Amino acid sequence: MSDETVQPASGQLNIISATDGQACIPAHDVVLLLRAIASSCRNLADDPGCDLHSAAGAIDYEADNIDCRAIHHTK
Repeated sequence: MSDETVQPASGQLNIISATDGQACIPAHDVVLLLRAIASSCRNLADDPGCDLHSAAGAIDYEADNIDCRAIHHTK
């Protein structure tokens, strides 16, 4: 097991404020995130030790990171 901390890809997304103060992610960044998720799913599909639960866990990790960043952005 590695001591290296995995950094979420979603940490690179731009979070901006909409006119109503809500946190938003530009469409271009959403497309990049979706492509990163697709790439990760393809990589996991080639690993016999991984299944859809592994992919779902990775997606949840990214979603949690975006949620935390959005909350922090609107404070």
